[in-house]
Amino acid sequence: MSLVSPEFLLLALVVVTALAFDFTNGFHDTANAMATSIATKALTPKGAVTLCAILNLVGAFLSVEVAITVTNAVIRIQNPDGTPIPEVMGDGGGALLLILMAGLAGAIIWNILTWLWGLPSSSSHALFGGLIGATIAGLGFGGVKWTGEGYHLDGVVGKVILPGLVSPAIAIIVAMIGTKLVFKITQGVNQRYQETGFRWGQIGTASLLSLSHGTNDAQKTMGVITLGLLATGTWTDTHQIPFWVKVACAVAIASGTYLGGWRIIRNKGKGLIEISSPQGMAAESSSAAVILTSSQLGFPLSTTHVATGSILGSGLGRKGAEVRWGVAGRMGLAWLTTLPAAALVGAVMWWIGNLFGGATGAVVVFVLMVAGWLWMWLHSRRDPIGRHNVNDEWEAEGIAQTSDDVPVSQEVTQ
Repeated sequence: MSLVSPEFLLLALVVVTALAFDFTNGFHDTANAMATSIATKALTPKGAVTLCAILNLVGAFLSVEVAITVTNAVIRIQNPDGTPIPEVMGDGGGALLLILMAGLAGAIIWNILTWLWGLPSSSSHALFGGLIGATIAGLGFGGVKWTGEGYHLDGVVGKVILPGLVSPAIAIIVAMIGTKLVFKITQGVNQRYQETGFRWGQIGTASLLSLSHGTNDAQKTMGVITLGLLATGTWTDTHQIPFWVKVACAVAIASGTYLGGWRIIRNKGKGLIEISSPQGMAAESSSAAVILTSSQLGFPLSTTHVATGSILGSGLGRKGAEVRWGVAGRMGLAWLTTLPAAALVGAVMWWIGNLFGGATGAVVVFVLMVAGWLWMWLHSRRDPIGRHNVNDEWEAEGIAQTSDDVPVSQEVTQ
């Protein structure tokens, strides 16, 4: 493939956009690992995001099971006999590349929008939703690999939807039981010593959770880039990931993590419950256990759903703890709408890209995505939240409303 060919430009745009999504995934999901440690003051905000970024970088190299799942389980690129589907892989891979470009744009736009609102929605479901919507728009419903062959738990239903429904419930139960056990075992211990000891413990559990986040989330982007390489024939192995792709994705998600999604960190760490160190340690341990198990099984679940479920479970497990169900309800609504909303945006982006065609269409989609990103970032500057105020006391329901009723009171950049 020539470096000046339209095919190369299209592939390059897909790779850049995929890494941009990985970056947004990083700052969008920093809260999953570090919100509770920041809220309990086990770690300073700056120290938390630094530690999280380093361990996300390391975690990205520990496994490739999730990346292989993304490569093979969403878009139907092969027939049952292993031969490529011409409508998807033909014409230099242009059809698949445009689908990937549109799907990634849909995921990024939804990620930035929910960050602006301070809602810890799922970056994973945004990605899968964008890809599904773009695939349906470009290839029809048959282009999506909904299920596996026979009774195998594969495809979108087995690898995305079912884990997305089951994992938060498991996390809630595990965290609730863990929290009850923690308070039962430490009953009678001076609360001052409890808080000090568990804050040290939180550093360990938050580190493990950060590591597990890297093993799951960074790999999703690896899978998307590998799909693009497969489309152009630059890579041929559907069961391996190129090393340079691993490095690029690891650096991108670590960079985003270091930026810190302060708006979401505040909403998750202070909005759901007033969390103590024992609860934080129980929640982080539960999340890490669920995520690491799923990563080894190749399930690309939502770390956001798991981490939020664990925090809720830690609130339910402590007698007398207050759970702010209004905030939880808004988060739940974001969970339910993420996949279909990102799918709709992905489909619209594919339609726009297809209207212009080829590399030109991809450039138009890229420009629209950047414009939307810039507008939302500028909008967030109206009410900045960063390291300096992420731990301020939670007011009323916790989400101040602007004149147009858009919740924007939780974050911005550092």
